[in-house]
This record gives sequence, C-alpha cells and structure tokens, in this order.
Amino acid sequence: MSGPDWVPASCVLPTAERPLRVVEWDGLFAGRLEGLSRPEPLRVRLVLRGGDGVEERVRDLAGREGDCCSFFAFAVAADRGAVVLDVAVDAAVLEALERRAAAVGGLR
Repeated sequence: MSGPDWVPASCVLPTAERPLRVVEWDGLFAGRLEGLSRPEPLRVRLVLRGGDGVEERVRDLAGREGDCCSFFAFAVAADRGAVVLDVAVDAAVLEALERRAAAVGGLR
C-alpha cells in the first residue's frame, strides 16, 4: 500500500485523503501487528495486539475503508487478548496490503 498504483479505480476515497488513510493503517500495523497469515488465496489474516480501544479502532478503520472501497471485505474478532482482522480482496490489492503490513509491522 505504497501508492496509487495498487488502488483500483472503484475506490471513492478522495485522492488527497488516501495518504492519510495509509498513515492510519501504518500506525495500527507498526504498534500492534503480531502475526500475518494467508488462510485462503484471497484472504489475509492480521493478528493485532489487543488493548484498551484497539478492537473499536480496528472496527472503525475497517468500516471507513469498506465505505469508500467496497471491493474489500473485512471481519474483525477479539481472540484471547488479540484482535484478528481478516481482509478479503483481489490478489493485487491483497499482496500490496500484505507487503505493507509486514514491512511496517516489522514482520519479514
């Protein structure tokens, strides 16, 4: 998620707001990402360290992302002190998301 090259034309988030949204995701990944897996070819699972307000923050961000980018499908669940975020989307976007989350979250 480094730039507009991966963003499908169906994204309705204004271009000027896209960098701000990326910063929000980066902040979440940098401070909380504990695990990343690909349970299905078109779904990535991000495991985030829980804490006060984290589940609500993830739900809010995923909800806003889904509002502007209907090509995403998000599922958020709490699991033993963690917040699990499943993201389903087409392969090109999913690969960009996976690379970005891993790099920003410190996973290689």
